[in-house]
Amino acid sequence: MDFSWTEEQVALKNAVIEFAKAELNDDLIASEGRGEFSRQKWEKCARFGIQGLPIAEEYGGTGADILSTMLAMEGLGYGCHDNGLVFALNAQLWSVQLPIVTFGTEAQKQAYLPRLCSGELIGAHGMTEPDSGSDAYKLRTLAKRDNGGGYVLNGTKTFVTNAPVADLAVVFATVDLSQGLGGITAFLVENGTPGFSVGRDINKMGLRTAPMAELILEDCRVPEENRLGPEGVGASIFNSSMEWERSCILASHVGAMQRQLETCIKYARERRQFGQPIGKFQSVSNRIANMQVRLETARLILGKVAWLKKMGKPAVMEAAIAKLYLSESFVKSSMDAIRIHGGYGYTTEFEVERDLRDAVGGTLYSGTSDIQRMIITRWLGL
Repeated sequence: MDFSWTEEQVALKNAVIEFAKAELNDDLIASEGRGEFSRQKWEKCARFGIQGLPIAEEYGGTGADILSTMLAMEGLGYGCHDNGLVFALNAQLWSVQLPIVTFGTEAQKQAYLPRLCSGELIGAHGMTEPDSGSDAYKLRTLAKRDNGGGYVLNGTKTFVTNAPVADLAVVFATVDLSQGLGGITAFLVENGTPGFSVGRDINKMGLRTAPMAELILEDCRVPEENRLGPEGVGASIFNSSMEWERSCILASHVGAMQRQLETCIKYARERRQFGQPIGKFQSVSNRIANMQVRLETARLILGKVAWLKKMGKPAVMEAAIAKLYLSESFVKSSMDAIRIHGGYGYTTEFEVERDLRDAVGGTLYSGTSDIQRMIITRWLGL
């Protein structure tokens, strides 16, 4: 396996880092405290090309391959301290745009991808329901055929990232509860469609700048041309989007972990106690060593998944491994970062504690750590 990057790929990553540092970190403590989403920063990312990274040029993207895209997203996580914004961008890229790329009709691609890439539209993904979280396929949202050839949707989705600001949602429903997986179907529902509304905002422990709410469907009529893929392939669409999401959404975590490590090394060199830098104490240096091991291991695991996806090979188990390891590593390294900084690490001012609050979400979204372990053991034949 070739572990090197081309000059173009390195230049792309560096450009993303410089853009993020210059444009995406202002007023973060205050906006995070208010749980405030920045449409302005979203549009800046679109103008730079973040939302268009993995999308073909004919649909408004830059046409970057998956390896280049993941390296760029690592750069975004490194340069942008706003983990919530980065998470919201990832949520659209992998669970809205990529399903349209993979399963959408030409008309759907032309209608939505350019506007998602440009920042004109913001996308959301509606799968989880109040009574079906990890058991996602037990959803109760119904899609019934109507006389006009379309569908009428009824149900509620919850924990929907970007819901309060979304212009378009990929919504999963069943055309027949008795068919189980075979009844699940995906739909593209535009905000403003009669019967489509956004419910209460959901306040969160972390990722506070990524807005979250319920989506409510009450006799919401969706034309047949807005069905994504054929009837009954919704499970395949969801699995595909989750494989992409678990493969790619945590690339930004790698960048954040690199930034976090560098911050801790700098502090360990400058902070003095008992007449010497605290980095000279083994209890501190060991934590930094552990952070480096997690970072390098995570980068390698993620690189393997990206390579498999680039080669068109299945990566279900590998994506689950990456999701499990990266998300839990970010939590452990965030705890180490707070301990290295001591009492200062617990304060909002030092911006260390925010990474821990944000990192915890990674063990829950896109399938909990327990679900990832279940996927891994199933692929091992258990």
